[in-house]
Amino acid sequence: MAFIPHPERRPVLVAGASSGIGAATAEWLAAAGYPVALTARRVEKLQELADKITAAGGEAVAVPLDVTDDQSVLDCVAKAEAALGSLEVVVSGAGDLAVGRSYEQPVDRFVDQIDIHLNGAYRLYRAVIPGMIERARGDFVFIGSDVTQRPRTFSSAYVAAKSGIDGLVATVQMELEGTGVRAGLVRPGQTLTGMGMDLDQKTTEDMLNDWIKFGIARHGNFLGPEHIAQAIAGMIAMPRGSHMRIVEVEAEGAVPKTKR
Repeated sequence: MAFIPHPERRPVLVAGASSGIGAATAEWLAAAGYPVALTARRVEKLQELADKITAAGGEAVAVPLDVTDDQSVLDCVAKAEAALGSLEVVVSGAGDLAVGRSYEQPVDRFVDQIDIHLNGAYRLYRAVIPGMIERARGDFVFIGSDVTQRPRTFSSAYVAAKSGIDGLVATVQMELEGTGVRAGLVRPGQTLTGMGMDLDQKTTEDMLNDWIKFGIARHGNFLGPEHIAQAIAGMIAMPRGSHMRIVEVEAEGAVPKTKR
């Protein structure tokens, strides 16, 4: 059976759009012609980006979102759809990073990480997927991490949460088969964002020394958020009837200056 092509207008909701990968994704997709709902807790940051996008000729609205709150998620989706129309694409990238050795960090900090990264993604998925299934089309993109393939010390809660995302995506991809709705997973490697940039010097040194010991810190190059944005754009642009299920994006090691 032939698939009806994507509609010309494809409203997007980006969770975690106040900075980092989320902000870069929203800006990239807006420049490509997608109407975007920028969502996060820091509404003032969202509005700054929305103003920048509209000034450049794009279409954007800022909507508050706390992915740890059920009602906030439902309200956010309702406001986004009231402003832009039914959501054709959702990018779930809200999150932060709390580091520490598994046997030293407080239990509530571990639980908070699971609630933000895993439960928060599920709350958003649950709020929008029924509508997508009813329309028999849509893309839901989960932002995972390469830590599920290469775990990092000092990140036990983050690794556990992102491993949960891997399992969730594997399951929902099977459940969505034949509905016309696609769920995709993007696994970024080390990316230069705001996460983890507020660590104290000793924690940072201990963590990096641990990573070197286990061969995790192979080189000092980092991806930029715009690299992940391009991967997401490629995933959702795939023609209907095809499915880019998982994309891994890694930073290349530095090339010697003499060979550049």
